[in-house]
Amino acid sequence: MGKRYVFITRKLPDDVVAPLYDKYDVNMWPHEHLVVPRDVLLQEASRAEALITMLCDRIDEELLQQSPKLRVVANVAVGYDNIDVEAATKRGVIVCNTPDVLTETTADLTFALLLATARRLVEAAEFIKEGKWESWSPLLLAGTDVHHKTIGIVGMGKIGQAVAHRAKGFHMRVLYYNRSRNIEAERTLDATYCSFDALLEQADFVVCLAPLTNETYRLFNREAFMKMKRSAIFINAGRGAVVDEEALYDALINRHIAGAGIDVFAQEPIRSDHPLLQLPNVVALPHIGSATKETRYAMMQLCCRNVIAVLEGKEPYTPVQSQ
Repeated sequence: MGKRYVFITRKLPDDVVAPLYDKYDVNMWPHEHLVVPRDVLLQEASRAEALITMLCDRIDEELLQQSPKLRVVANVAVGYDNIDVEAATKRGVIVCNTPDVLTETTADLTFALLLATARRLVEAAEFIKEGKWESWSPLLLAGTDVHHKTIGIVGMGKIGQAVAHRAKGFHMRVLYYNRSRNIEAERTLDATYCSFDALLEQADFVVCLAPLTNETYRLFNREAFMKMKRSAIFINAGRGAVVDEEALYDALINRHIAGAGIDVFAQEPIRSDHPLLQLPNVVALPHIGSATKETRYAMMQLCCRNVIAVLEGKEPYTPVQSQ
């Protein structure tokens, strides 16, 4: 009987996957920056007992039907909307993600994106690089204050709470909207629960950290942006499809809101000619919320541990529950 077969859909550091090589027959897509083609993924999954996947890999009914040996899918992300969890669960395939290890890192990036957008940091950096700085002037690249403002967090999970903790350091008033009330956040962070509409109407900074579900798909639509303050700044570090990007573009060019900081998009990667990227009041990042070496290594290592646990007949560390 041969070794169990594990396929990894992106090139990962050798020292991270070494524990898998010691136990299993492992094949890894040899490119770090190129997505594994669909036909290759289907072929590899058809003989694999374990997959380590990225958010861009679609693990759906078609793949699962053709993968009779598959026992575990470990996603290198806290999100898992690329995986049909219900279909996997019906076939006895365990789906795992990487929560907790990226909480603080993603909160750092989210608040950095808020600060960069409010204070026009990217615009200012380009301004000086392009040789446009000729003298000091009273309102040169003037942004907006962050301290003592109101932040509205949509999605008060662990990352939302970590962002709220940072906001308190800036003496901000914290509002939040969530599927259910988070009493712990209210107690420890003095956060105030309110309706979605009330949050939009009151917040100076609206921060989206919501997961992608049927309920949150394009939650931020034209009506939502129209309810926000004209001086408000919108930040999305959750999931791209939670936002109607055309509606966001219209809200920005028509000055219904003041600016936006975006780390996630409905289709990734986006092209350089994407309409939102043409606007000076948009700070756009290439989905780097958890992108520190320490955190990405921790995420990859957790995936390997989940694979080993399942293949050795043990409970996984971070299983995703079917809704």
